Order: sequence, then structure tokens, then C-alpha cells
Amino acid sequence: MPKHCSFAPVGEKVQDRPVIRLAIDEYETIRLIDLENLNQEECAGRMGVARTTVQAIYNSARKKLAQCLVEGKELRVDGGDYILCEGELTGCHCRRCHAGRQKKKSLGGGSSEGSGNL
Repeated sequence: MPKHCSFAPVGEKVQDRPVIRLAIDEYETIRLIDLENLNQEECAGRMGVARTTVQAIYNSARKKLAQCLVEGKELRVDGGDYILCEGELTGCHCRRCHAGRQKKKSLGGGSSEGSGNL
């Protein structure tokens, strides 16, 4: 989940400011593609969806970000259709699951499948 969920231009009254909502899945595609430099196929693998789905989500997110920047609208990150990984998903490639599996291997845990929270 994002640490900060609301972004707005400075100097405008809050009640007069239009709000754009960025869903969590849109936030995640921006994070994976633009911050972690993954391509859309790699992003799709991490998110467990088709590449074409990632492309549609990413395009929607970019349009919303552009509206906020160009038109001075507030951005709120919340909602959407998503499942948070708790570090227990077999086959998951998120950093938390991967780190847990690596830790188990280095401690002589045998299996590379994560089965518990870190």
C-alpha cells in the first residue's frame, strides 16, 4: 500500500479542488513500470494479470496523473480491484515472498516455497 495517498496543488481551497482517484492497481503499475523499470510483461507477471490488462491499467493511470499535473487536480490513491500479498503466496514474485523464500533457503529451510509471514 502507498505510504501517502493524497497529493494536491498548494494554495487552493480543499473544497473547491477537483479530485482524481487512482486505484491501487493503477498505482502499482506506475510503481512497477516507472519506478522499478519493469516492462509491461514483467509487470503483468508480478501482478498476476495479462499484459493487455496491465497496458489498459497503465494507460488509465497515466491519463489520471497527467490530469492532476496539467489541470491542478487533487490525486487520491485508493480503491480498486486488488489482493494484497501477505508473503504467503506460492508462485508469487513480490519482494516480500521472494525474500522469505531466500531467507528459508539460507537458513537451511529446504523448500523454496514461502509458507509464513516475515
